[in-house]
Amino acid sequence: MTDEEVIRRRLLIDGDGTGDDRRLNVLLKNFIKWCNTPIDNPSESQLSQDRMLNQLSQCEYTFSKCRLLAGMCDAELQNYKNLSTQIASDIESAKEDIETTKAQFKEAKTIRKNRVEYEVLAKIINEQPDRKQTCEVLSQIQKELRNLEETKAQLEKKWDLRRKQFHVLVSSIHQLQGLLDENESDDGSSTSMDWV
Repeated sequence: MTDEEVIRRRLLIDGDGTGDDRRLNVLLKNFIKWCNTPIDNPSESQLSQDRMLNQLSQCEYTFSKCRLLAGMCDAELQNYKNLSTQIASDIESAKEDIETTKAQFKEAKTIRKNRVEYEVLAKIINEQPDRKQTCEVLSQIQKELRNLEETKAQLEKKWDLRRKQFHVLVSSIHQLQGLLDENESDDGSSTSMDWV
């Protein structure tokens, strides 16, 4: 058996390395030795018995210490399980909060977009004249339109009159030309006037 195997076996047997295995072996040897020794000297026997009781109390102390340590480990394990459950619950709560915050963020984004559009529309609307001013301008334009229509009607009447007068004038010229042509053909004169 190599040294490494011996050390490994000792660690497996001894556990945490507190020397419990050695103490128990020493106690067992002392007990067997005490049992096999004759009772010639009671003070030496009492001394051996006291040593064994001392070793036994050390082993009991180590055992109770290990038992308390195991209990503490179990309590810590339960505490860790509780913490793990609490953390998992907190994670789920945080996920729900994140989802709620995402929804609120989306809604806030939409509200902000609507506000920007509103501000742009409000700016455009503010640049336009108000209703009263527009109505006044419209009324003035309608008045001007009526005046222009009246002027147009008067000009059309004038135009119609001038056209009729021109037509009469042209007719008169043609008649005159016809008379002159007749006169000329009657006189046999070679002078003629072209009015048209």
